[in-house]
Amino acid sequence: MTKHQASSQAAADLARVGLSAGEQVRFRRRPSARWSTGIVERLERDGSVGLRDPKGAAVAITVARIEVNREGPRGGSVWEPLADRLARNEQLRLL
Repeated sequence: MTKHQASSQAAADLARVGLSAGEQVRFRRRPSARWSTGIVERLERDGSVGLRDPKGAAVAITVARIEVNREGPRGGSVWEPLADRLARNEQLRLL
């Protein structure tokens, strides 16, 4: 597999879970921890999302502990759990 094919495959994997490389998200390392921001890089083999934390360290976080930024009902910015976005995308594909 060439480098171009690998990057396009990684982009397709991320799109499947409703993300794109370079997108800013927030995450928790533990359920009781504070929210941190991160940049999406890749989808890991186990289904978790590979991110870069604010210090530049690579971390793999499960989908349940990630929130994505989206436009709210009045045009403002709101955080939505990634799992909710995935459920909505699955429903749209069924139609």
